[in-house]
Amino acid sequence: MANPQHMRRRIRGVRNISQITKAMQMVAASKMRRAQQAALAGRPYASLMNKVLVSLQQRTDARLHPLLEVREVKRELVIVISTDTGLAGALNTNLMREATRFDADKTGYVTAGKKGRVFLARTRRELLADFELRDAPTFVETKAISKFAIDKFLAREVDRVSVLYTHYINTINQKAVAQTLLPISPFDLPQNSSGTEEKHDPMLGYVFEPAAEQVLDVMLPYYIQYQVYQMVLDARASEHSARMVAMKNATDNAAQLIKDLTLEYNKVRQASITTELLEIATAQMALAG
Repeated sequence: MANPQHMRRRIRGVRNISQITKAMQMVAASKMRRAQQAALAGRPYASLMNKVLVSLQQRTDARLHPLLEVREVKRELVIVISTDTGLAGALNTNLMREATRFDADKTGYVTAGKKGRVFLARTRRELLADFELRDAPTFVETKAISKFAIDKFLAREVDRVSVLYTHYINTINQKAVAQTLLPISPFDLPQNSSGTEEKHDPMLGYVFEPAAEQVLDVMLPYYIQYQVYQMVLDARASEHSARMVAMKNATDNAAQLIKDLTLEYNKVRQASITTELLEIATAQMALAG
């Protein structure tokens, strides 16, 4: 028979854990809302920037720009955007699984997040740089990451730069993706209402000053910087969403475990009381006899 005192101790311990996970769920939910708003708010701006770059591409010979140069990949740089803390479900596990798909012999890594740094050290992969970001990073803070990648690419130390991050879809779904950052791929042409690509200039009627070539020289590095910033925002929204869901599941599981343990405790306690009553009745019958 189980020890009632031991079961009471287990129930008390699970209840304490439940209170902690509930508090973490509420904190993650608060951060999640802000992170989701930041991630979604930047997407229309990215779409407009894409239209401007499509227009510039049609007005200039964009192939001459060094950030668009496609080279044979002899050396690759991968930027891993992970979390600083755990308790976010399978988010970091899925991210690191994607990181192992790169050839370790010709890949150098840059990390933004403690979990990614620890994983690379444990798997003995080359870490070129590590950047620490706040929970709600600003555009200026993420520029250091993109500047490092651009410098490495322009110096021809790497032939391709990819970013490994968790793309935010919704509160329940987040997907680990590896996206090529450099060289910049051809920009997508905007689509019309029928779903087909529009061949005309999306910024028709606008005049670029100074010349389109000079604007393109400024826009392309800024485009890279904003891409990295948007990926970091997506990663933060994914992190807080995954943590909120994980903590909710943990709280629900703890509540169910408390219910099961309480039921088992009541059965044990009832059996103990029944045994004591039988012993008292047996003693009285023995005395009466």
